[in-house]
Amino acid sequence: MSDPNLDAEQLDRYSRHVIMDDVGPAGQAALLDASVLVVGAGGLGSPVLQYLAAAGVGRLGIADADQVERSNLQRQVIHGDSDVGRPKVDSAAEFVTNLNPDVSVDRHELRVSAENVRSLVADYDVVVDASDNFPTRFLLNDACVLSETPLSHGAIYRFEGQATTITGGQPCYRCLFPEAPPEGAVPNCATAGVLGVLPGTVGAFQATEVVKLIIGEGETLDGRLLVYDAADMTTEEVPIRANPDCPVCGEESIESVAEVSYADGCAVPE
Repeated sequence: MSDPNLDAEQLDRYSRHVIMDDVGPAGQAALLDASVLVVGAGGLGSPVLQYLAAAGVGRLGIADADQVERSNLQRQVIHGDSDVGRPKVDSAAEFVTNLNPDVSVDRHELRVSAENVRSLVADYDVVVDASDNFPTRFLLNDACVLSETPLSHGAIYRFEGQATTITGGQPCYRCLFPEAPPEGAVPNCATAGVLGVLPGTVGAFQATEVVKLIIGEGETLDGRLLVYDAADMTTEEVPIRANPDCPVCGEESIESVAEVSYADGCAVPE
């Protein structure tokens, strides 16, 4: 089997994709032509970057402003002990390049903000929310919906994780969660802890969604929130119903993220 878009080394590397009728040479070529922005190179970002790089996504953007800490290594598996103190974008980019030379990496050593999110999102086909805070989650949702860019969302807490996909229309993350909980109401991983293997599972869900979006196969989690409980080894689906009054994806939506303050509750002003 051969294809003008794939050389002999690529046909070997991606052979298990190429022999699948659902992927094939055309699907693999689509992956190699695709670009994905991963926001967060930590617990969720690690497996997302691993699997997207291995799958041959041609260009990966990594956005993270943090440095590797030793306490990260229990779950952030693309970083090693020798990376402690390094910018996460640097060690993550090095990991990706060593794994697959077909993949080019854009390093964005910054915090995604209302000032830079539009230009960041505009440069990629799909965005992955692998962040660890509500302001970034709401910001990415709003920016991706307004630009009609597909977004894969994931979140983790102790033994529990969740994932959904937002394709740029209705419903969106705000249809399920109109605003963020009060500060301190939901402890973060640093204070509540997280099972080390949990982000591997949820991140793999997200990477799977991204690959399906790129090759155009399967049903995504659009309109569904997948809730995973590692303690009981169970999953549950929560339907996300479109809210016609949603200030982001509804009939009278905002025009720009500049209209929203992403501090406190991240609520959209009336």
